[in-house]
Amino acid sequence: MALDLLIRGGTIVDGSGAARYRGDVGIRSGRIVEIGRIRSAAERTLDADGLIVAPGFIDGHTHMDAQVAWDRIGSCSCWHGVTTVIMGNCGFALAPCRPADREWFARCLTAVEDIPTEAMLAGIDWTWETFPEYLATVDRLPKAINYGAYIGHSALRMYVMGRRALTEKATEDDLTRMVAAVKEAVRAGAMGFSSSRATTHVTPDDTPVASRIADWSELDRLVGALADLNAGVFQIGPDTSGGEAQRRFLARLKQVAVESGRPVMFGTISSRQGDKPNPWTYQLDYLDECAAAGARMWGQTTTRSINAIFSLKSYLPFDVLPAWRELRRLPLDEQKRRLADPAARSRLIADEAHMKPRDNVFQGGGAATTDPRKPDYDNLYAMKGVDWNDPTVAQLSGQRGQHPVDVMIDLVLENDNQVFVQPLVNEDPEHVLGMLKHPRTLATFSDSGAHVCQEMGSSLQTHLLSYWVRVRGAFTLEEAVRKLTFDNASAWELNDRGLVRAGYAADLVLFDEARVRPAMPSVETDLPGGARRLVQKAEGIAAVVVNGRVTLEHGRATGQVPGMLLRGPGAPAA
Repeated sequence: MALDLLIRGGTIVDGSGAARYRGDVGIRSGRIVEIGRIRSAAERTLDADGLIVAPGFIDGHTHMDAQVAWDRIGSCSCWHGVTTVIMGNCGFALAPCRPADREWFARCLTAVEDIPTEAMLAGIDWTWETFPEYLATVDRLPKAINYGAYIGHSALRMYVMGRRALTEKATEDDLTRMVAAVKEAVRAGAMGFSSSRATTHVTPDDTPVASRIADWSELDRLVGALADLNAGVFQIGPDTSGGEAQRRFLARLKQVAVESGRPVMFGTISSRQGDKPNPWTYQLDYLDECAAAGARMWGQTTTRSINAIFSLKSYLPFDVLPAWRELRRLPLDEQKRRLADPAARSRLIADEAHMKPRDNVFQGGGAATTDPRKPDYDNLYAMKGVDWNDPTVAQLSGQRGQHPVDVMIDLVLENDNQVFVQPLVNEDPEHVLGMLKHPRTLATFSDSGAHVCQEMGSSLQTHLLSYWVRVRGAFTLEEAVRKLTFDNASAWELNDRGLVRAGYAADLVLFDEARVRPAMPSVETDLPGGARRLVQKAEGIAAVVVNGRVTLEHGRATGQVPGMLLRGPGAPAA
């Protein structure tokens, strides 16, 4: 029987960590059926000579719950070799949700995850109410990558409790209904249950999101629902407001993990923010202690700093100041004309002096722009490339003998695509490397689909391959590919993905190891309703194959939409 697709003459890095080898990959009916020297005929052949053939990358921390409704290709993740994403992290989801609450849910996602409300209202045909109905919708949607989804705590709480969820503890009746909904979701195919205790997660009214109102006994019951079914991952956004708060949070999380027996995941970061923060190694020691106590605990980490991104076309650190607010309402060309006027520029520089002084309150991307402190110009970089070697605004200010705001204005007048990068956490590359090297961390914290004009984490995979493998030599290519594929597939129990093996789903990425890297980001107005977002593509990726069909070639979508809804192990077998 002829093959559907033959990938010929590539160098296979199979995801296991084993040494690479030359070979062909034969695909039929969405599965890998042959590996080696293949003589079978095929409907289509891809020449992979000089290219790496690896499993498609898996990203377990995204917020593409809304975007899947309007974006068939799954950008920006798809451009970086990602073939599978898990969404609904940190308790934020679009289901369950009553029709009357849809706009409120959308505005909550805007407040926390910077997903524009206007894009969601214009781009979503919101026909579901329950979580199983949402999964059925995702299943029907045309999509070029695979999606799995958590049921989110804040969404669930709002659905069961209404506005009481934002102020009150759950009653026994509330808990009974929430437990039933979690079990219903897992049986329908949810990958698990997610929540958040992060102090940066607030509603449009600047109050804690619903999951932060819940006490730990409520989490015991809801994670216990996963334990009852022996299925599902518990993911939670951690409390990072200070050292003591983090220690209390992690101690209680360990109890949940040990008592439930379910896999538990939280974000591991290094930060100078917060009240007397613990050393970054504290979390790694904690992971080891949890494992010794019998807990299945994973840290989710990035491959670089988590940044606030600023530009003339999106946000600048000064946008809420009076003179700047007046300027930023104008068309771009008029803004540039006024920025070039010495008198106007003097007023803008004077306005910056009225910003709040820097403090040590933990800030996420949203907090950095909506409640701005005076920028730390020693920690604000004028982006020139993607390899962590950009000059700071303070350095340029010293070299030019100009006020830092003057420097930034000059740069955006020279290039209105100029991007400025402010690391919020993971500022030290050596700390990031230490977290990546730990055996119980997962390279999977892109936040893709969220913070669409504030952060840019979707290039996590190509950054790992270019910076940490090629530039720094901190990992072999085989080690890095395993971190992006088999390790993540194993953590989420995606038992037929993450390896180049006969019988496995044919999710593959073909790339040039000497050229693969993120491209520079740009601001585009390609969301529904014309809303803005940061877009970052990649270089050196020749093709992406999802479920046996080529979805991207040299960065261009083929129009194929073979992506699937991936249901968790709690769902009945098809």
